[in-house]
Amino acid sequence: MAGQQEALTRSGIEEALGSLPDWRYRLGGLVTVYKTPTAAAALMLIAAVGRLAEEQNHHPDLDWRYNRVFLRYTSHDAGGVVTSRDVTAAVSASSAAADVGATAEPGLHRTVEIGIGTPDATEIAEVWRVALGYKQGPGTDLVDPYGRGPSVRFHAPPKPNSSRIHLDIHRSLAESAAVLEKTGATGALMNRDHAPDWVVVTDSQGNRLRLCTEAENQPPG
Repeated sequence: MAGQQEALTRSGIEEALGSLPDWRYRLGGLVTVYKTPTAAAALMLIAAVGRLAEEQNHHPDLDWRYNRVFLRYTSHDAGGVVTSRDVTAAVSASSAAADVGATAEPGLHRTVEIGIGTPDATEIAEVWRVALGYKQGPGTDLVDPYGRGPSVRFHAPPKPNSSRIHLDIHRSLAESAAVLEKTGATGALMNRDHAPDWVVVTDSQGNRLRLCTEAENQPPG
């Protein structure tokens, strides 16, 4: 197994992304989506990424949807952060994508989390962990051990709110403007007090969600 490496700083990730136009930073990982000319080409890309993963002993989270391949690299053994191994893997995956004629659509990669407002996460976390079949993540967070379902994040709200459960929908800042515009056009209440980190969206029945960007969750430095 490859030795554990140190997490890249915020400036280190920004520098790396400068030469990785296909990729975005998201919650401790590098993410993208590749659209291939055909489903068969998508399988060729998946096979190539698999070979690279074995050669590098560093495996991505991968999801195949017809002619689109969703990829995420993170260093689990370093605590779920971006290291130089993820950058190297992303460079190799981009080259493999080019070989099969794929085009990058990183804006399609979104991450959904369940947010629960509670004054005491320890009182209720076990119920959610057992029911979902999850494991303990960072802090009080709960995560799917197979990386498929949305993680659960508990937080203490600054003031009581009737809507205690909400979704956090993470997109890249580079692609967030259009989504915010379209969401606002539905008539939802848009609270931009914390933009660009997140915008709180409230529908006509008082249900809430947050549209988040990587500006909220960045490593130090």
